[in-house]
Amino acid sequence: MKDAAIDYGAVFQALPGMVALLTPELVYADVNEEFLRLSGRCRADVVGRYVFDAFPENPNDPAATGMRNLEASLRRVLASGERDAMALQQYDLECPGRPGQWEARYWSVVNAPVIGPDGKVALLVHRVEEVTDLIRARGGTGGKADRVLEAELYTRARELQELNDRLRRAHAREREVALALQQAMLPARRQVGHQQAAVRYRPAVGALHVCGDWYDLVDLVGGNRIGVSVGDVVGHGLAAAGVMGQLRSALSAASRVAEGPAQALDVLGRYAHVVDGAESATAVTTFIDCDARTITYSSAGHLPPVLVHGDGRVEFLDQATDPPLDARPDPRPRPQADTTFSPGATLALYTDGLVERRHEDIDTGLARLAESLVRHRDADPEALADAVLLELLPPEGATDDTALIIVRL
Repeated sequence: MKDAAIDYGAVFQALPGMVALLTPELVYADVNEEFLRLSGRCRADVVGRYVFDAFPENPNDPAATGMRNLEASLRRVLASGERDAMALQQYDLECPGRPGQWEARYWSVVNAPVIGPDGKVALLVHRVEEVTDLIRARGGTGGKADRVLEAELYTRARELQELNDRLRRAHAREREVALALQQAMLPARRQVGHQQAAVRYRPAVGALHVCGDWYDLVDLVGGNRIGVSVGDVVGHGLAAAGVMGQLRSALSAASRVAEGPAQALDVLGRYAHVVDGAESATAVTTFIDCDARTITYSSAGHLPPVLVHGDGRVEFLDQATDPPLDARPDPRPRPQADTTFSPGATLALYTDGLVERRHEDIDTGLARLAESLVRHRDADPEALADAVLLELLPPEGATDDTALIIVRL
C-alpha cells in the first residue's frame, strides 16, 4: 500500500460496524453497508434525510426517549467539539415492509466530531453497535431467562438515563446561580471618564461551562485617567465565579492606589497566593492617560490587548507579558510598557473564548480579531462590540466564556 493511494471511501463502506456521517444539520451525508444491513434500509431511505425523519421514535411507546437522548448527544458534540458516548439505548425500528409494526432494538452509540479547516465541526461520525442479539440470544432459547435479562438491561438503561437527566438538571441550576453571581459582580455598561466604552460577557454553552472570566473599568486618581482590565480564572461553576469576584475586586482597589499597572498586578499576585482556586489565573490591565494620550500596560499571562489606530494600523500590546498570577513562589516586580495613541483610536481587551479554537493556532484567532476591529473601526463602541462577537463567536455558541471591552480613545 506504500505506492498506492488508500481508497478511504471503500474503507468506510467495509467497516465491520454500523457507521454514518451526519452534517451539522443532522442530515445523513453517508452510511456504510453494515449500517444499511442492520437497520434494514436502503440508501435512498437514509442518505440526504434528517436523522429523525429516517428513524422516528416509536409512536406506540409514550415513554420512549431514544430520539430525545440521541439528539441531545449530537447537540453536545456540535457545541463542544468533543466525542460523546451514550448509555445503552432502546430505540425501536419500524419493520421494513410492515408499516405500523415496530421492533424493540437496543443500541450502544458513540458520536464524534470531524473538525474542519475553520476549527468548527464539519461532520459527525455516528457509530452504532447493535446489541439486541446479545440481549436476546443468551442461551439461544428466547426463554424466560432471556426475557428477564432483556427487561433488566432495559430497566438499567432507563435508570442510568434518568440519573443523567437529574445530573444535567442539577448542573443547569448551578449554571444559573453561577451566571447570576457572575453578572452581579461585573460592572455595568457605563461611561468611563469622558471615554465611550462597551462591555460584553457571553457565557459558554453547556451546563458545566460557566467559567471565571471578568472585566473591570475604573476611574483612576489624578488627572483624566482610567483603568481597564480583563482576567480569567481556571475552572468552572460557582467556585470559579466566586474566585473571579475576589480577584476583580482586589485589582479594582489596587489600581486606584498603584503607581502603575505592574504594581497593581504585583498586589493582585500576592493576594491570589492566599485565594484557593486562583492558581494560574491570568489578567491584563491598562492605565489610560487621556490627556497625555498614553497607555501603560502589564500582563500576567493574558492575551495582549489590541490597539487600533485611527488610520487602521493594529498594535498588539505584548511588550510587558509575565507569568500568570501566583505562578512564582517568590513574586518579583512585573514588567510594564507604554504606547501612545491619537484621538479616535480604539482599544480592545478580551478573554480567550473570543479567539481560541480547537485545532487552530492562536495567531489565526488574533488575526481574525484584528481584521474585525479594523473593518468596523468607524462604528461606535456598542455597535463595534456586537459586530466583533457576531463575526468571531460560533453560531451555536463558544465552549469557553468570552469577555470583551471596547474603549474609544
